[in-house]
Amino acid sequence: MTEDSGQRHPQTASGADLRRVGIHPDFWYPVARSKDVSRGRTFAAVFAGERIALYRTESGAVFALEDRCAHRQVPLSMGVVEGETLRCCYHAWAYRGNGHISQIPYLPKGVSRPPRGVRAFPVRERYGFVFVFPGDRERAETTPLPELPEFAAPTHKTMTFSRTVRCHYSFMHENLLDMNHQFLHRGVLGRIKPELLGYETGSRFVEARYLFVPGGGKKDRGAGLLSAEGIGGSTSPDVITVRTEYPYQTLQAVPVKDDQPAFSLWVAYVPKDAEQRMNHTFGLLAIARPPVPGLIELAWPFIRRFTERVFAEDRMAVEAEQRAWDEQGEDRNHEVFPLILHVRDVLRANGVPLEGQAVTP
Repeated sequence: MTEDSGQRHPQTASGADLRRVGIHPDFWYPVARSKDVSRGRTFAAVFAGERIALYRTESGAVFALEDRCAHRQVPLSMGVVEGETLRCCYHAWAYRGNGHISQIPYLPKGVSRPPRGVRAFPVRERYGFVFVFPGDRERAETTPLPELPEFAAPTHKTMTFSRTVRCHYSFMHENLLDMNHQFLHRGVLGRIKPELLGYETGSRFVEARYLFVPGGGKKDRGAGLLSAEGIGGSTSPDVITVRTEYPYQTLQAVPVKDDQPAFSLWVAYVPKDAEQRMNHTFGLLAIARPPVPGLIELAWPFIRRFTERVFAEDRMAVEAEQRAWDEQGEDRNHEVFPLILHVRDVLRANGVPLEGQAVTP
């Protein structure tokens, strides 16, 4: 697809209802913050209705198992970590990190072989999150984690987000990619005038560039600290680049008179329920440190307050969209922005049908 193309994909006119399309499991998804999985403790996570028991062993390794004991189906997330094993809280069946049963304390000799165990998920830790691979485990080794070099760089300070939002994950992609909704944030951002500079699309991505020109009006103090005016007081507008690279999304803000991002955002929308009408949003916001030492720490509370206000307003809107879909039983949106029609095509083409739901045009 060429840059700035306004042509609608043929699939869009006859495509399935996007809200009935599930996210593809063959990717790495964050399901918890690393700090929520303490050494020697368990944590109950979930991906699209599939319950996952995370636990950190005494050596510090994190494992992810299907959250049920093979014996009586009691959740293993209620279990007890002993050294490098996880014991079910009910009858103390012990599990290794590969999901195999290592011990049944009262099993008599000569009794038939016990069940092998439960499913184990590939798991990795990075950027302060625990990622699992819920799809075909043979693809885990060849599927890369997202590369986010600025989130570990000493030149940036990173803020972590972890929030449940009651909507299909596609509403989140549309919300961030469509910067025409800034009227929603008029009490926080002031009268911002977003101008679409152009966009590019492909089979797995949509990327858009906007010029954000301040238009006056009252705005949250944290908004100024994150925009081009920043802590340094620049008055130039920002170029905002938003990209959906399936299944993740990123946003960067670069002042027009600079070539380095003022901040970078990475987000993943992880479905929680089997119907995927609810997602957990995991995000990382990396903010460039100003030249003056310690200044970013002073500004941090204002930046945090601003981001929480913006997120709360976005959540209000997308949850209202989901309620409308639930009430109407179908997608009655009349979208006129070509960019959003393209991202819908990307999400459809890369997703999977939801189990038990008819996917109809």
